[in-house]
Amino acid sequence: MRLASVVYASALLVFATLLLAMSAIAPAAAQTGYPTRPIHVVVGFAAGGGNDIFARLVGGKLSDILHQPVVIENRPGAGGRIAPEYVMQQPADGYTLFVGPSGAMAVAAAIYPDLKYSPTKSFVPLAMIANFPLIMVIAADNPSKNLKEFVAWMKQHPDKANYASSSPAFTIVDELLKLQTGMPGVEIPYKSSNEMVLSVMQGQTAMTIADGPPTVPQVKAGKVRAVAVTGSERSPLLPDVPSMAEAGYPTMDVHLWSGIFAPAATPAPIVAKLQQALNEAIADPGVSAKLKALAVNPGGATPEQFKQIIATDTAKFSDVVAKAHLHFEE
Repeated sequence: MRLASVVYASALLVFATLLLAMSAIAPAAAQTGYPTRPIHVVVGFAAGGGNDIFARLVGGKLSDILHQPVVIENRPGAGGRIAPEYVMQQPADGYTLFVGPSGAMAVAAAIYPDLKYSPTKSFVPLAMIANFPLIMVIAADNPSKNLKEFVAWMKQHPDKANYASSSPAFTIVDELLKLQTGMPGVEIPYKSSNEMVLSVMQGQTAMTIADGPPTVPQVKAGKVRAVAVTGSERSPLLPDVPSMAEAGYPTMDVHLWSGIFAPAATPAPIVAKLQQALNEAIADPGVSAKLKALAVNPGGATPEQFKQIIATDTAKFSDVVAKAHLHFEE
């Protein structure tokens, strides 16, 4: 009887151990089958904008790779912050992601002390879709031939010293330039980067620093003059325009970016699968070519590097906000 009891107890112990092992394996096994239904990618801006275009380009290829529909949801508002706030409230299961641009992530973290999320703690970066420098343009008839001459012109004409901006992301870059050069400049608000460039063309503002899509065509048409590209390298779309480093301001090394994020609690196997699939989608020749046509650089960082870029940019922008005494309304 004693021997039978020992055998019985041993069998129970083995069975319990097997059950524990199976329960640990089950979630991982379920995750490897991901995805089994449509994936939603939330964009914090209206359809037709840059981030919406990014999402649809990459989402289309991602759908092919994962063999599931990728649904783009537009939830505009609050400078793109509606998207991460919404996704935070959804299950962390890999089926609800969002497109996070510099403005809603690093810039927002730098300017809003009561931000409802942490860009580096609340979310995990899956992939950087694109990064891009900005282009500084002035009126075509301004007598300045380069950036240093324009800085001098602004100092000599304080009554005309202003700049166009449509979001805190642009404002911070303009204010960084003011800090680096000592030139004056009052912000004139507009609703889009296209309006920013038009305001320079029409003589309403002295300058703007804007993204490529609305700027490059006007530069090539001679409607505005580009004096510098932020960063240390020239833009292949404007090879004759010097970088800020070449123009004498190497600390004006600013690239904005846009990426895809998931909630931080998303299981590691799902995160890994999404990261691999997204990198494949962005590197696709067709997707990459279309992104380059929008004056951006496809990809550009591993998830670990991307997280560090967010932290570095947040610190840089926070420094500008403090030194320039900037205040932004939510």
